[in-house]
Amino acid sequence: MQIEYLSEYNKDYKKLLKKYRTLESDMSDVIKILKVRPNAQPPLSFEIAGLGIKTCVVKVKKIASDSFKGRGVNSGLRLIYAHFPDEQKITFIELYHKNDKENEDRERIILNFK
Repeated sequence: MQIEYLSEYNKDYKKLLKKYRTLESDMSDVIKILKVRPNAQPPLSFEIAGLGIKTCVVKVKKIASDSFKGRGVNSGLRLIYAHFPDEQKITFIELYHKNDKENEDRERIILNFK
């Protein structure tokens, strides 16, 4: 499974990396899991509906993070990615903390995957 990153995702990642020291290893763990099981796995992740595009876009709601120890199962980090099963490819679209914004950037998704 090939992993790609939108430039906007890279900006999100760098911003959060300054705030959460363990983000690099946390995301490494997420990538290992996604390479084996890239489809949505409710209730941890689900396909985002109502975008009006054919691309399968998934929102991961629960990312285990050492930076959030003692704060419950739901770390607050959200990952949005597009899954292309025929191409064996995943493109990371957005990474954010739920306290920083309420929902994914649907405009970013649609602009990149229409």
